[in-house]
Amino acid sequence: MGNRSWPAALSGAVIGAVAARAAYSAFRRRPPVGEEKTWTRTNHRGESVTLLEGPAYVAATGAAAALTPGLPWRLRAAAVLAGVGSGVLGGYDDIYGATATKGFKGHLAALARREVTSGSVKIVGIGAAGLAAAALAGSARRDSGSAGARAADVLIDGALIAGGANLANLFDLRPGRAIKVGLLAGAPLLAASLSGSRPAAAGLAAVPLGAAVALLPEDLAERAMLGDAGANSMGALLGLAASVRLSRRARLGLLGVVAGLTAASEKVSFTKVIAGNPVLNRIDMIGRRPAQR
Repeated sequence: MGNRSWPAALSGAVIGAVAARAAYSAFRRRPPVGEEKTWTRTNHRGESVTLLEGPAYVAATGAAAALTPGLPWRLRAAAVLAGVGSGVLGGYDDIYGATATKGFKGHLAALARREVTSGSVKIVGIGAAGLAAAALAGSARRDSGSAGARAADVLIDGALIAGGANLANLFDLRPGRAIKVGLLAGAPLLAASLSGSRPAAAGLAAVPLGAAVALLPEDLAERAMLGDAGANSMGALLGLAASVRLSRRARLGLLGVVAGLTAASEKVSFTKVIAGNPVLNRIDMIGRRPAQR
């Protein structure tokens, strides 16, 4: 029997891409919540852009996860829960979020003071969605082992899904950056799934990548941006894909990287770090308009 991973990956990528373009066009005509101005923001150039790319990404990946052939129902449900759940919570923060409290640390500090911010609602909600998705996906894992090992896997994978959602959002500060980071992170997962003949893992990894590629031109042209909705959804889905494909040791290592970068973001500016590194800056500028002087 041939490698069934390729058809699964191709189906996931194509369905994700087609659904993303269709959803974006539909939402530009009629936003899912409120009016078009509800989703309009000012970017780093002082120009108006729409956040409707985010809801389009969420809707597209949710549809693709439900329709892509070859996914076990538990994994399909986990993908919908992680991607749509994180995206809806991110969209809530996009619309109702205040800028007075910023950063992961700031929202947790506010929560410790019994101040409920939109960001703290998102953090708690995405954490819960991540754990639930991890439990669903982990139940399909063949090498899950003892009850203790399964519980540890759920905690690791839930943290990876939620951490991925938060980290992806930290890169959505310049056109195309979050999507490029997502593609660079997701491509090795997809390649590993294809080479290992893992059709479910390949289809799962291809869904967020296909939708991201389809929306990248809008992002690079500075007509739209992912916002919290799209970035949270993309990060959560990539975290789920990693939890399905990688070994426990690899997942722990990746979780350490995610936690380290999240902690670093509280102290340093990713934008300044990228601008100061010739290689990272060149990648960051691919397809973009020249930087302002």
